[in-house]
Amino acid sequence: MDHEPLRRGVAEFVGTFALVFIGAGSILTIDTALAPALTSAPAIGVYGGLTLVVVALAHGLAIAVMASAVGHISGAHFNPAVTLGFVVTRRIAPSLAVVYWSMQFAAAASAAALLRWFYPESVRRLANLGAPGLAGGVSVWQGLVIEIVLTFFLVWVIFATAADPGGSFKSIAGLAIGLTITMGVLMGGPLTGAAMNPARAFGPELLSRHWGDAWVWYVGPFVGGALAALAYDTLYLRTLRPVLPVGPPETGVIEPRPGDTAVS
Repeated sequence: MDHEPLRRGVAEFVGTFALVFIGAGSILTIDTALAPALTSAPAIGVYGGLTLVVVALAHGLAIAVMASAVGHISGAHFNPAVTLGFVVTRRIAPSLAVVYWSMQFAAAASAAALLRWFYPESVRRLANLGAPGLAGGVSVWQGLVIEIVLTFFLVWVIFATAADPGGSFKSIAGLAIGLTITMGVLMGGPLTGAAMNPARAFGPELLSRHWGDAWVWYVGPFVGGALAALAYDTLYLRTLRPVLPVGPPETGVIEPRPGDTAVS
């Protein structure tokens, strides 16, 4: 029996579970802690800014830690849009991608189920269990484009740091990916929730039964992820790069290029 899909699938389950449990959970925890203080417009403004930073860091740290932990096992997708990017660039077998998608959505639903059990109904209802949503004045088309752009950045960074063998920062790809998530939430969190991930949206939506404009958080990330993967793969991974020394030729010393390991 081939246990490789199981090993990879479990890694994807744990990583995606952590993202939803910590990310959506941070929203619910902040709402629980700050709800008594939200009695005026100035207070809402101050605490709203604090909430944004905390939620952005929670999502980014969850991804950075889990990507560093199991990236060598499954590639640390934790996101159906990322997996789609690897499918369209033929970097993962479709049968394995189905395993990834199944585990990602199952993990998101499981994490949301635990959050639903932990928090009282008043808090769950206030934040729709951490499900993403459109802010007032943001249309579905604006929200769609925001999710496309933010997911494009995310998948672009994943390909540049984790998929590209010449990536200068491959050894710390988890940190770069986590910071990209943090960056996206800081910009898009107040506008769309900045899910950038269909699984991150699915779990809380399913358990809170909140499906308003839900297609935005599926179409947007899938489109943005596929575009980024195809663009990076076409521009940088399919083109053979010349192998040239960094040091002056007359010295006879070939210095390591970025991404190479120095040989002593």
